[in-house]
Amino acid sequence: MNRTEIPNELLAAVKNQLNITWDDDATDNKIRGLIALASVYLDGKGGAVLDYEADGLPRLLLMEFVRYARDEAMDVFENNYTALILAMQNERAVARYAESTKQTET
Repeated sequence: MNRTEIPNELLAAVKNQLNITWDDDATDNKIRGLIALASVYLDGKGGAVLDYEADGLPRLLLMEFVRYARDEAMDVFENNYTALILAMQNERAVARYAESTKQTET
């Protein structure tokens, strides 16, 4: 996701999660950049473009990635969230398998 493509609702949700209660172009631009970085990272881990607007693991991981990046703690993000990243990958694999078996049955 490109920083210019980030929906305003997602930006507002991330800012809310980070307790950013003010409107400031510089802050918004920084958070948009972190959201874009998080989406590229997580899309790579998920093997596809993920949905960050719906509740679920991709959205949770995006929120946490942005929090860690903002706090300059990226060196520990993946270690702390390996279990959730693997759970997200497993959910995607199960969904792909279910879709492929449904197609072969019809």
